[in-house]
Amino acid sequence: MSETKRSFKRVVLKLSGEALREVGSQDNISPEIVERIALEIKEAHAAGVEIAIVVGGGNFWRGASASARGMDRATADYVGMMATVMNALAVQSAIEVEGVPCVVQSAIEMKNVAEPFIRRKANRHLSEGTIVIFAAGTGSPFFSTDTTAALRASEMGACAILKATMVDGVYNADPKLDPNATRYETISFKRCLSDELAVMDSTAFSLCQDNNIPIIIFDLNEHGNITNAIKGADIGTLVSNEA
Repeated sequence: MSETKRSFKRVVLKLSGEALREVGSQDNISPEIVERIALEIKEAHAAGVEIAIVVGGGNFWRGASASARGMDRATADYVGMMATVMNALAVQSAIEVEGVPCVVQSAIEMKNVAEPFIRRKANRHLSEGTIVIFAAGTGSPFFSTDTTAALRASEMGACAILKATMVDGVYNADPKLDPNATRYETISFKRCLSDELAVMDSTAFSLCQDNNIPIIIFDLNEHGNITNAIKGADIGTLVSNEA
């Protein structure tokens, strides 16, 4: 484990929907992957960090892709929001199996399966040690789950957004295409913008920059990295105003 250099009281963990699917599997959600994620979150939770989670829905549906094939964009995005709820419920169940209190708050009301998103209630849950999973995006079309993570982090006063991805940080070029690509340990929001580095979509990125919320990009595939990131280990790439 890397030496711990950061200290977080409250974080928002951003998981992609694709992260819940095993490569090559026909199943949209892998119980084994979800269980591993839950175990890592449990370990970090035991260290006293207040944890909120935003999960994408790309393992089921992508609104932008459906729109490109002729579907009304707003409708396509609402379908995508429903996909995030399915993923949120799966992650909630796995976390609760590990004995950790967890609630799902949905930006679209569906009282039989999730609480409605209420900022003050979510803040109280987190303060009391309950993990909160924010589902159904922002509740409005045309916004990504990256934007949801940035918005909820701003509303909850989170110390950082921890974005679990398929690469181990931010590079100056695509590491899959360029073997000489260099990974940044730290980089500023301004540099990401000037170099047009794909960290988050522009709306999410601007929210983080304006509200001074650092983003840590790290590799989800490395076992233990979720725990390490939440507990403050010096992994991945730190994107901030100060870098």
